[in-house]
Amino acid sequence: MIKIGHRGAAGYEPENTLISIKKALELKVDIIELDVYCCQSGELVLFHDPTLERTTNGKGYLIRKSYAELQQLDAGKGERIPTLESALKLINRKAKVNIELKGRRTLHPVLHMIEKYVHYYGWQYDDFLISSFKRSKLKKIRKLKSKIPIGALLLYRSLGFLKFSQKIKTYAIHVNYKIVNSKLINDAHKKGIKVFVWTVNDLQEITYFKKLGVDGIFSDYPDRIGE
Repeated sequence: MIKIGHRGAAGYEPENTLISIKKALELKVDIIELDVYCCQSGELVLFHDPTLERTTNGKGYLIRKSYAELQQLDAGKGERIPTLESALKLINRKAKVNIELKGRRTLHPVLHMIEKYVHYYGWQYDDFLISSFKRSKLKKIRKLKSKIPIGALLLYRSLGFLKFSQKIKTYAIHVNYKIVNSKLINDAHKKGIKVFVWTVNDLQEITYFKKLGVDGIFSDYPDRIGE
């Protein structure tokens, strides 16, 4: 079972912060999932929502703020909004990294960052997994950087989703726990695609999905997943 720390270990520490990532590493996750936006001044930063209110003491849209402005905010427990680069330096290949693309202008900078870490810092392409709900972005990743694993995100049932995922050779589909069933898992496996389910925190539900045959589980409490 692939153990995936959701936004680090968001059940224990403020999501998408360095202390959340540290906690996920302490819990020996296989993959750390992080959400990435490009802020106004061009830096790639870890953040999930389009607006700042839910997880910081700031207000407004993140993409309209410079990195300097974002650094003035409290992202929880006194933590600052980190850059993707600071997160990668902290992880240092102790776990794989799932980068979910958020907002506009993230795709090319993320691809550039991955190339930098592969060519200069000894990482491998399969240390990364890029995911998105947008099929256009996934197709572009496959066209531009065929070696980088892709995760196709699915919120609702969608006709042709598995056919599309097979066509662009996704490594995994990342599926809302509410729509995962044995048929979807079996159909994906027949096409050579792994099934990761998000976001599962309840112990009974974790046990259920493990028995159902998913390949990986996203959790805010990744230690609950077990082996």
